[in-house]
Formats: sequence, structure tokens, C-alpha cells
Amino acid sequence: ALSRYPLILLVSAKILAHWITFGIPIIIISLVLGMLLSLSSKIMTALLITLILGTPILSLLGSVMAVLTIGLRGGMLLCILILPLSMPILIFSTIAIQNAALDQSIIAETYFLAGILILAITLAPIAAASALRIRLS
Repeated sequence: ALSRYPLILLVSAKILAHWITFGIPIIIISLVLGMLLSLSSKIMTALLITLILGTPILSLLGSVMAVLTIGLRGGMLLCILILPLSMPILIFSTIAIQNAALDQSIIAETYFLAGILILAITLAPIAAASALRIRLS
């Protein structure tokens, strides 16, 4: 025990700090670039929704994979581990934006991304904390 605070709380705070410093600027820059490209309001809304749901998922997945590969040399293993897990987020986000461009509903993709986010928020800090405990022991 390195701290008096629970490890899950510390991991969750680190993940939140990562998302605030990297996820929110990506969302803001994407919206500014969308305005510069004169995207329609439906596409901009879909872009905002998918980024708000997708970037925390990617931060949570990245944290778990980073903890699993702590101490290993080379970053290739991290890439191989995270690529298959991030593909559904990228696919559903792209489909949602494409449906918005075609004036179709984006509800299904949004619900799917929201479900993945809830699952990731629930399980990723626990998995990362458990992996850290194993690495520290």
C-alpha cells in the first residue's frame, strides 16, 4: 500500500486527468475544424456526440493496456493489444457520422457507444488497479 487512498480511485483520477488533457482538446479542435469545413449541423452534432462518447472509452482502454504492458520493452505489444479493442468504437462513430450525413438516425450507434462507455467506466479502473497490484507485488 503506497497510499492511503484506494488504488481504484487513484487509477480513475489518472484516467480522468488524461481525458481532460487530451480528450477535451480533441473535441474542441474537431468542432472548430468542422465549422471551418462548413459541415452541416447534423454532422456536427453527430461528431460531438461520438467524440464525447468515444474519447473516454479510448482513454479507459488505453489505461488498461498501458498498465498491462508496464515494464515491457517496445511498444508493439501495446499496439497489438489495443487495436482490436478500439475498432468497434471507431467503426460505430464513423457509421454514426455517415448516417448523419445521409440524414438518417444515429440513435443505434449512439446507444452502442454509450453502452461501451458504461461498461468501460465500470470495468477499466478495476482491471487497471488489479493489474497494478499484480505488477507491484
